[in-house]
Amino acid sequence: MSTPGQGPAAADAAVARDFDLARAPAGFIDDPYPTYAALRAHDPVHVMPSGVLLTRYDDVIAVYRDARASSDKKIEFKPKLGDSPLYEHHTTSLVFNDPPLHTRVRRLIMGALNQKAIARMEADVVRLVDTLLERMAATREMNVIDAFAAEIPIEVIGNLLGVPKSDRGPLRGWSVAILSGLEPTLSPEMLERGNRAVSEFLDYLKTLVAERRRKPGDYETDVLTRLIQGEKDGERLTEKELVHQCIFLLNAGHETTTNLIGNGLWLLLTHPDELARLRADPALVPSAIEEMLRYEGPIQLNNRRLTATMELGGKTLAEGTSITIAIGGANRDPSQFPDPDRFDVARKPNRHLAFGQGDHACSGMNVARMEGRVAFGRLLARFPKIELAGTPERDRRIRFRGFRNLPVRVSG
Repeated sequence: MSTPGQGPAAADAAVARDFDLARAPAGFIDDPYPTYAALRAHDPVHVMPSGVLLTRYDDVIAVYRDARASSDKKIEFKPKLGDSPLYEHHTTSLVFNDPPLHTRVRRLIMGALNQKAIARMEADVVRLVDTLLERMAATREMNVIDAFAAEIPIEVIGNLLGVPKSDRGPLRGWSVAILSGLEPTLSPEMLERGNRAVSEFLDYLKTLVAERRRKPGDYETDVLTRLIQGEKDGERLTEKELVHQCIFLLNAGHETTTNLIGNGLWLLLTHPDELARLRADPALVPSAIEEMLRYEGPIQLNNRRLTATMELGGKTLAEGTSITIAIGGANRDPSQFPDPDRFDVARKPNRHLAFGQGDHACSGMNVARMEGRVAFGRLLARFPKIELAGTPERDRRIRFRGFRNLPVRVSG
């Protein structure tokens, strides 16, 4: 990272001083971790025009756990998204709200995602994964994102919401377009695609919800039925709140699991010693999943807004300060993770922040873990040889980290 006439430390300090997410330097999307390391070392509470960027583990934990750090995004998103379908969605969904809405919706969703429910889901996920693996065996060479990684969460979320299989074709495209509206900078094309996706998804959900009102599903297992019928004390979501939680469930479930599987497979293929270690001891699959989440987290950034003054890293942050949490930076902090730039499928302890912390910890984290465990366990057992079959192509987003194209070849 050094430049002529500068030592590495001076060059890193300059990188930290000048960094702005809205003008991320060339190469940042491909490898953001040297920049995060420079920020942690030289300016861990880094002031940008848009707010403050945090890269240290302890600072991130402090913000996640502090009630003064609000998840409500109405003030932040208004200038960026205007009065648009994207604005309505991202300011109504669970992830960008505080109590009481957040508490009510989270309780309804978590009731259908408990350990019993996940155990019931697993058999269906195993069948789905085995079907996809047989298709891969017949093809031999494929983009594993399209053929495998993205297929699993779409089916799982589709089942949770009771979306007919024949209607699931547009779901992935809608999800990517809507979540792209959360990037630090947006082109007119991104805004147009995102707003169109929200509108089309809402139109579809109105029909789906009307049908579920006529014929409710099992309250214990059908998330859409739970959201419609509300809590046992009779409290209900408004129609707007209801449909936007459905969109949120698709987006959260799709992005995390697709990127976990794609990033994780790429890590194994580029760390052959760790792949061999995992093959030799399949009992390491759960810890390998945690290390994939830490080392190449599916979601790299999160945001909060301060509702009161807060001291952090020796700086006084005023009420109203926008905070960007660099999850990818915190997950490589050497104060928490010894030898943090080493990919270690047996790493323990591994208190990574890929799923957040506190009241806003990801409600579907254990579903994603189960999907990852089944996917990697079955994939490695089915194919004794898996190798890259071309040059991977990264998704060009900053908040979300994954691949558009991960060409692989399988045999056996």
